[in-house]
Amino acid sequence: MDATIMNREGIEKLLTMLPTEEERTKIQEAQAANPDLPLGSAEQFLLTLASISELPARLNLWAFKLDFENSEKEIAEPLMDLKQGFEVLKVNKTFRCILGTLLSIGIFLNGAEVKGFQIEYLAKVPEVKDTVHKHSLLHHLCHIVMEKFPDSTDLYSEIGAITRASKIDFDELALNIQRLEADCKASWDHLKLIAKHDGSTMMKIKMSDFLADCAERIILLGIIHRRVMNRFHRFLLWLGIPLHQIADTKPNEFCRIVSEFALEYRTTRERVLQQLEKKANHRERNKTRGKMITEIGKFRTKEDRADAELRQLLGSDMSDVESLQGTLPWRRRSRDTNRSFLSQANGNLTDGDDEILESLVKTATKGPSRTAPRERKRTRHADRKSLRRTLKNGLSEEEKKHLSAYIKSY
Repeated sequence: MDATIMNREGIEKLLTMLPTEEERTKIQEAQAANPDLPLGSAEQFLLTLASISELPARLNLWAFKLDFENSEKEIAEPLMDLKQGFEVLKVNKTFRCILGTLLSIGIFLNGAEVKGFQIEYLAKVPEVKDTVHKHSLLHHLCHIVMEKFPDSTDLYSEIGAITRASKIDFDELALNIQRLEADCKASWDHLKLIAKHDGSTMMKIKMSDFLADCAERIILLGIIHRRVMNRFHRFLLWLGIPLHQIADTKPNEFCRIVSEFALEYRTTRERVLQQLEKKANHRERNKTRGKMITEIGKFRTKEDRADAELRQLLGSDMSDVESLQGTLPWRRRSRDTNRSFLSQANGNLTDGDDEILESLVKTATKGPSRTAPRERKRTRHADRKSLRRTLKNGLSEEEKKHLSAYIKSY
């Protein structure tokens, strides 16, 4: 009974191909009537199967041996998921906050003090909507829970066991335990039939130990199933479900209601978080709306910073020309050239000459009156161009000689 030689499908095919007693008799009669003619491959195969003693019992025993581990897993895992599921729900803070908040909302809306609500109402929460904004009750529930309990979670990611248990029919699972027990008893009978022909062999000893272990594990599965269902009923009592409704409450139906509600809650919660984030970004943008970037103090690139600096300087009075010269890098060279020239000339100036030069500079850089805004704009623009041209190109040779002669005459 090696699984590497034949799998479960091969065993099922052999069970369907076993010859009947009538077929076996006809093949043997035909062989006796024509001893010189060889049998075909199909007839020879059927005779070979018929020659094996207790072949149906051997194949059924083999099939039970191959299926037992998978059958046990299919029973044990859903029971474990159900047990872990209601234990997680019992200690989950988010689930408790949601139920408490939903009960408070119901009391407020109905205007009547109640102790609880039916668990089936969780399926109707996404369908109830307000009359103003048409938001669902679940939408408002998410807002309240996130505001009152900032450490709450999305619930769905924490109840994976409940989601898996919602897909299992536990009535069918109880029948599977009974069916597995019946197959184990039938396997004992098959082993007895095989032992009558083969006697006490090593295979019989191994199969006896295997069936004994299977019987013990099946008994444990029955005990576990009974205890898990009793704990589930106690959990329903803890939720406040009336005693007369507990027997009619199926585990998979309860798990399905909770799982679907948790999924809807997670989806709505993510949507609410996105809305809150958009509102926060909108408020942040409104704080800087209508303000220039120089007032905000935030520049994305160096070019933005230079452009803002240039705009600020160009918008100032012409008395800030020296600040403009010291800020813009493309004017530093001409400024340094003029400064070196003036420093050489200043060596021959007196205090009276300084006063005359200062008055000349003030007269040259003085802006027009404010009574003519259009002329002021053109005059300032012309002064800027003249000053920019002077600072950029420097004084010509003729201008230098004229200025030098003017200085020496004093």
